[in-house]
Amino acid sequence: MAESDKQAQVVNKSGTLKMTDDVAATRTRKDINGKNLPRRNNRRDRSRNQDTTPKEFDTVTINIDRVSRTVKGGRRMRFKALVAMGNHKNKIGIGIAKGGDVTSAVQKATAKAKKSMIEFHMDGETICHEVETRSTGADVLMRPAAPGTGIIAGGVVRSIIGLTGIKNLISKSLGSTNKVNIAYAVIEGLKQQVPRDEWVGNEGKKAKSADQKEEK
Repeated sequence: MAESDKQAQVVNKSGTLKMTDDVAATRTRKDINGKNLPRRNNRRDRSRNQDTTPKEFDTVTINIDRVSRTVKGGRRMRFKALVAMGNHKNKIGIGIAKGGDVTSAVQKATAKAKKSMIEFHMDGETICHEVETRSTGADVLMRPAAPGTGIIAGGVVRSIIGLTGIKNLISKSLGSTNKVNIAYAVIEGLKQQVPRDEWVGNEGKKAKSADQKEEK
């Protein structure tokens, strides 16, 4: 027997013969009449089904707590998730939800964050003016900063501001350290941002600039 015949006879574990790659490449399929059938490529291109479009919003899971509730049969353990969602521009939202496991809690919180999305005003890459907001026991102070300062904040404030287009900010968290209350205070502070041309005392300057443009 030739060496090529020995290489073609590869025995599987079940005792049947297995074709080599060279033999399989030259093998043709035939129909009832003996005509050769065209070869079919059954492999699927996985890259076609992948969604390569960039996501408009990014999400960050800020905190996950385990909570319990006392019922007739004992204690019922659940999970509470705090999620923030933003588009790295001027849209941001937070959501809080509970679930039987971590995955369901995060999914519910993400859906709530998407529904509670807000749009706020910016002055370049910082906020328009200083603001101090309070939510329950948490007090958050935010100040605009010069270019190159970066985000001087910690914990929850940094996580939320990181999902916006704000690059320069000085922040201080006062009072309670409850992460949920701090998150609500940050969102309230962004809501209260007023553009520079709408500040009290700037209405006359805005009207003058409009009149000058009309005269030109």
